[in-house]
Amino acid sequence: MVLVPRIAGRLVVVIAVIFSTTSPLSASNWPAWRGPDGTGRSHEQNLPVTWSPTDNVTWKTPLPGEGNSTPITWNDRVFLTCPVDGGKIRRLICLDRTNGKILWTHDVPFPGKETTHRDNPFCSGSPTTDGKRVYASFGSAGVLACDFEGNVVWHRKLGKLTHVFGQATTPVLYKNLVIVHRGPGVKTHLVALNRQTGATVWDTPEFAKNSNLYGSWSTPVIVRVGGRDELIVTMPREIKGYDPTTGKELWKCGGLGTEIYTMPTIGNGLVVGISGHQGPAMAVKLGGRGDLTESNRLWLTAKNQQRVGSGVIVGDHLYVSNATGIAQCIDARTGKVVWAKRLGGTLWGTMLAAGGRLYVGNKEGDVFVLAASPEYKLLARNRMGEHMKAAVAPSDGQLFVRTYKTIYCIGKRTR
Repeated sequence: MVLVPRIAGRLVVVIAVIFSTTSPLSASNWPAWRGPDGTGRSHEQNLPVTWSPTDNVTWKTPLPGEGNSTPITWNDRVFLTCPVDGGKIRRLICLDRTNGKILWTHDVPFPGKETTHRDNPFCSGSPTTDGKRVYASFGSAGVLACDFEGNVVWHRKLGKLTHVFGQATTPVLYKNLVIVHRGPGVKTHLVALNRQTGATVWDTPEFAKNSNLYGSWSTPVIVRVGGRDELIVTMPREIKGYDPTTGKELWKCGGLGTEIYTMPTIGNGLVVGISGHQGPAMAVKLGGRGDLTESNRLWLTAKNQQRVGSGVIVGDHLYVSNATGIAQCIDARTGKVVWAKRLGGTLWGTMLAAGGRLYVGNKEGDVFVLAASPEYKLLARNRMGEHMKAAVAPSDGQLFVRTYKTIYCIGKRTR
């Protein structure tokens, strides 16, 4: 582990409110893959702890294809992306939250040949909503916006993306923009589209390479740092910050590997970047311009276990899952491992923090509930019995669990 001296001074960092809507954002909505602020932390306090495919299930609905994307919610709607016919059709699905009935679907055909990894089905990116429209990025099939009745507002075809392992990023909303990291592969770029029309507002190219050892599947996150909003994304070899209004690069910090599966983990005035393929992880103190490698990097661990799911910061601690089946609690400011415990299976899922608990799933279909604490405590192991890779989504007292076959609504709604 490489430790860098702490930076003098103190910086207040606030997660930006990125979902601008005509009505107040309800805390019960889960409008994007990692929630309204992209941190993976929820204000929910009374989510279910134990369940099974038959116990504590409000409803379940079979899905038309296998997929990794996470459900999102807005009031009485649940949205999900799903590949059909091996990805020749990219589908956006809207369900009635009260009973799981499919209200409408919209299909985007893509009959052309396209490569991906067997663990990364097409449509692995989750949808995002602002309460009026729902947005989905379908890789080479373009970026789609529909209203809540299933009518297409716009559909932008931005060119083919070519990578041996495919794509899996989620749109991010900022003011009047829909920002998409279109990558990895050729051609990788960050693009901002007008939320109402889909017109390109800015387009920032990134280094592009079609290689199984190079690429980022990272979804960006918006953070307010020192009175200014920043778009932060983990890219091969570095974490980068951009001006979300213009797409101009503001800063970068080197130290990551060449394969990035996770999105930036934000909390407590810092950002943590995590590489895949047993590569480096590092923490960077937010605030600054230019190359921050020497000035702002707090710590770097050069070799780690394989990590695919994104972590979460709660208080002073970073919680991560490893594909080896081991969960870890790490001091977020020093990188020191507080505990490491084997949960079992292949931990592929992304961490959710809510009500003092952590929720994370493995590929074998188990969802583990842990105490979000520097003292390890396993609260429950819920066996779904179906292959799964999606993160668990919380909303208004309920959990939405997506497997390769089914979407489940767990628990009773509190509103």
